[in-house]
Amino acid sequence: MKKCNIGCIGCGVMGGALIRAIAKVVPASDIFLFDTDTAKMDSLAKELGANTAKNGCDVATKADYLLLAVKPAYVDSVLSDITSVVPQNEMPLFVSIAAGVKLEKLKKAALTKARFVRLMPNIPALVGEAMIALTHESDVSADEVAAVKELLSKAGSVECVPENLMDCVTGVSGSGPAYGFVFIEALADAAVKLGMPRKQAYVYAAQTLKGAAAMVLETGKHPAALKDDVCSPGGTTIAGVAALEEYGFRHAVIQAAVAATERSAELGNR
Repeated sequence: MKKCNIGCIGCGVMGGALIRAIAKVVPASDIFLFDTDTAKMDSLAKELGANTAKNGCDVATKADYLLLAVKPAYVDSVLSDITSVVPQNEMPLFVSIAAGVKLEKLKKAALTKARFVRLMPNIPALVGEAMIALTHESDVSADEVAAVKELLSKAGSVECVPENLMDCVTGVSGSGPAYGFVFIEALADAAVKLGMPRKQAYVYAAQTLKGAAAMVLETGKHPAALKDDVCSPGGTTIAGVAALEEYGFRHAVIQAAVAATERSAELGNR
C-alpha cells in the first residue's frame, strides 16, 4: 500500500493485537507507539522493531493514521490534549476502538475538525481471525476507508456497517468469542465426563467449532441446511440437537447477545 506512518496510543491487549497485524502490512519503522505504561510500550516496540513516542501529541504529529486504543474513560483527555497542541493541518485520521464511544462523542471531545473512523474488533485479532466492524464519518474518503481496511487485513475480516449497528456488533461479534469459549468448555466437559482426557477434549471441542464456522463461511450454505445435512433420521446428531432445543440453547444464545448489546448501548450513553 501507499507509504504512510501509523500511530498507536494504547499498547494493551487489543491495541497490541491490531498493531502486530498492521506491522505485517507496513514496515515497523513506520509505526510509532505510546502508552503511559512505558514497560508495555517498550516491550511491544522491541518485539516489532517499531518506534516509541514521548506522548500522545508526539504520536499524532508523526502519524497519518492514529489508532486510538485507550479505554473509553480516557478518550476525552487524550483527544483534548492532542487537539490543543497539534495544528489542524497536521492532524491524523483517528481510528478509535473505544467501546461504546460514538462518532459524535469523539468529535465533541476533539473540539476541532479532526476526522474519525470507529472500529469494533474482537479478541481473535490475536490470531488473525477477528471480525472487525468499521464505521466512519462522511468526511472520511473512500480511499482512506480502503487504506484502513488494508491496514487491518492481517487481523481478520473487516466490514463496514452503519453506526446504528455498532451496539449490535458489540453484542454479537465483540462479545461473541466469549460465548464460543463457553460452548467449547461445555463440550469439552461433556467429553471428559464421557472418558476423554481433558487436554484432548479441548482440542476436539475447539476444532469442531472451528470446522463448523469454516463450513458456514466457505460453503455459503445456510447454517440450518448444514445442520440438516448431518442429522440422519433417528440418528445420533438429531438426538443431540433435540436436547439442545429442550434445554433452551437457542434462547440462551439470543438472550446473551441481546444483553450484551443493551449493555453496550448503556455504556455509550454515559
